[in-house]
Amino acid sequence: MKKHLRIALIAITALIILLGGAFLIYASDYYRADDTAIAVMQSDSDLHIQDNLVVLSSPVSSDTALIFYPGAKVEYLAYLPLLEKIRESCGITCILVEMPFNMAIFDKNAADEIINQFPEIRNWYIGGHSMGGAMASDYASKHQEKVKGQILLGAYIYGDYPEENALTVYGTFNTSVEEKINYTENIVVIEGGNHAQFGNYGKQKGDPDATISSEEQQNITVEAIGKFLADRKQ
Repeated sequence: MKKHLRIALIAITALIILLGGAFLIYASDYYRADDTAIAVMQSDSDLHIQDNLVVLSSPVSSDTALIFYPGAKVEYLAYLPLLEKIRESCGITCILVEMPFNMAIFDKNAADEIINQFPEIRNWYIGGHSMGGAMASDYASKHQEKVKGQILLGAYIYGDYPEENALTVYGTFNTSVEEKINYTENIVVIEGGNHAQFGNYGKQKGDPDATISSEEQQNITVEAIGKFLADRKQ
């Protein structure tokens, strides 16, 4: 009996090691931030790193901030060009989160600690891209007393959350998102946009080529976010 138990334990241990190794190989193959994103990191004097966060401080006095969760298997720095534009255009602080293994599913409650670190912020928005958007939406639905609204890029409302307090933005080539949306408010569809161009990390596997540039897709996104935030102030 002891011999059989020993063999079983060895087999289970070997399986755990095998699965762990396979996961690490899978997680290590991710999309890297491109040169445009790295340039923002190196040149922006109003940007600073705080533990696992990149904080882009508002250019004006503001009590509003956006917490942003990156897409799955995407280096978080890839979203710096978009967030820099949001910060400049909308006059809010943007906080970009580095996720464990580049997957927001492993720290979907990261916003809790962030909110506690910035007591001067009174109006919190949370958002993200793809899986990051889904995890941000899940957090918002469970912490509605903390979050004033959510901003979803290439993602849709996940959980029980009032659609009037959420902005959904996706490209016409991102049909998988369109198929899952069962609400009608605050939806912006970018003609010619795809899934990947909300970030700066190159072409994503299975994603159709966009017919507009990433800069144009991001500019349309920033304009939509600005309007959403302005409407929420009224």
